[in-house]
Amino acid sequence: MRLGVLDVGSNTVHLLVVDAYRGAQPTPQHSRKSELRLAEHINPRGDLIAAGADALVAAANDARKQAKELGCDELLAFATSSVRDARNSSDVLRRVDREAGVELTVLSGEDEARLTFLAVRRWLGWSAGNLICLDIGGGSLELGAGADEDPAVAVSLPLGASRLTRDWFETDPPNKAAVSALREHVDALLSKPADKLLGGGRPDRVVATSKTFRTLARLAGAAPSSAGPRARRILTRTGLSQVSAFVSRMASADLAELDGVSEGRAHQTIAGAVVAAAAMDALDVDELELCPWALREGVILRRLDWLTGN
Repeated sequence: MRLGVLDVGSNTVHLLVVDAYRGAQPTPQHSRKSELRLAEHINPRGDLIAAGADALVAAANDARKQAKELGCDELLAFATSSVRDARNSSDVLRRVDREAGVELTVLSGEDEARLTFLAVRRWLGWSAGNLICLDIGGGSLELGAGADEDPAVAVSLPLGASRLTRDWFETDPPNKAAVSALREHVDALLSKPADKLLGGGRPDRVVATSKTFRTLARLAGAAPSSAGPRARRILTRTGLSQVSAFVSRMASADLAELDGVSEGRAHQTIAGAVVAAAAMDALDVDELELCPWALREGVILRRLDWLTGN
């Protein structure tokens, strides 16, 4: 069957169209992203402002039309932390449904962690053993751990790169004091969850997904995207430390000139590096293996499982 997946994230609205069948790898047929930066359209009261809601309605309407033109049997539309955490989320969801004809399912942070973990497990297989999975999004950090397809521990923390950049940094690049204060904040929030993740014993593999981790790994020398999804990519603690040292002194306009850094996310790179380093230290791991599958693939796989079970 042909499935359209509409992922309304904190940075982008991404339509992915795949041909998917139970027992087979989903085959991408079409991918289109709209960079809305919804996390940066939250006002001090916690509402998604009108400009952000208008852009979301337009992007959802466009995605619905594309999915129909491409012959999708179903459009799976979901939203994550920016819509989930907005004080006026119910009003925004009604607008998207009424004006764009798209019913958005709002995933909880724990759902995000579980579905991402499922995708990583299916990509790596059972031989990966006991896994810990990390995903830095725009609004939140998802973590999962376990030896099965469903993680024994699934945690979501408000440590997304866009959220932290918005809330903690006032200059570009941020000053050392702001970076240090953010690191203390991240360390404090990660302490107890890290203990839970390690409660099942030392992991056999620690795996990272998301654009943030891919960017940091590329800056540290990992293979470019042109090498394909099956190229082995690793982010070491030493490599991350070196990357953090030089990106912390660069303005976002200069960062955007580097290979692997997108212009729209360049300003979030420093906050993402802080979270990645804090997570590696909290889990006491020296390297992370990058996985190309993440939340969208987890949504597809769960949907196929449900269809097969019924």
